[in-house]
Amino acid sequence: MELLDGKKIADAVKAEIAAEVQAMQAQGQRPPCLAAVIVGHDGASETYVGHKERACAQVGFKSTVVRLEDNITEAQLLAELEALNANPEIDGYIVQLPLPRHIDEQKVLSAIAPHKDVDGFHPENVGRMVTGLPAYISATPDGIMELLRRYQIPTAGKHCVVLGRSNIVGRPMANLLSQKGQPGDCTVTMCHSRTPNLAEHTLQADILVVALGRAEMITADMVKPGAVVIDVGITRVACPTAKNGWKLLGDVKFDEVAPKCSYITPVPGGVGPLTIVSLLKNTLKAAKGEVYQQ
Repeated sequence: MELLDGKKIADAVKAEIAAEVQAMQAQGQRPPCLAAVIVGHDGASETYVGHKERACAQVGFKSTVVRLEDNITEAQLLAELEALNANPEIDGYIVQLPLPRHIDEQKVLSAIAPHKDVDGFHPENVGRMVTGLPAYISATPDGIMELLRRYQIPTAGKHCVVLGRSNIVGRPMANLLSQKGQPGDCTVTMCHSRTPNLAEHTLQADILVVALGRAEMITADMVKPGAVVIDVGITRVACPTAKNGWKLLGDVKFDEVAPKCSYITPVPGGVGPLTIVSLLKNTLKAAKGEVYQQ
């Protein structure tokens, strides 16, 4: 069994991005700039945006945060996005989710200019991904593909089972793994909360991607010997013996499942570190005009 070390891969990708930024600046170009829009004062959102700001600094990006009160109207928020769309100094931006209930999340995501949609949630980027065109790929699926690529895990002809059908992870993951190339060329089965006899499917998986958000739901008797297991889930649970009173668990019961695997991601430290790196990669592509010709 080998751990898929997301932190190690993330550090390597950051170093590559930093070198590209230095080369751009040596040619007289400005560094890429990533903006984040945060509505309200959600603690988790603030933490995540803080991580993004630090990551930008590490690779030489500029970054900015637009902080808005949670009583902002939908029209006012859309006007803020229009200003970001028109700002030539901003290469890409993200709108931190969740949004207040009175704001239509899909309307907001669709208002982001596709060429600045570095989260990859705009319908145009989703459509480009599905049809195999250059696109900004959403962070978690892109991070998983990076892990498979960097560890040179064979995927062609393998049976991949994806647990979860969200637009953020499950659906794009199934699409990417079915496309031609490496990683890719998989036969993909997608399961979800309404799939009966789940173990019948998971036991057939050469590659198992778990993104259901249920702590330790995948046990050893549900995993094929030698499988590659990608655990996307992350749940905070109480832990009286931990210094801070809690610990993070994945969707996979790691201690049971790991001995049966050829490769497995830990939680934390697996897929997570690569999500912000994927955002940096997309911002660099935006600055260079690699997806949408400028």
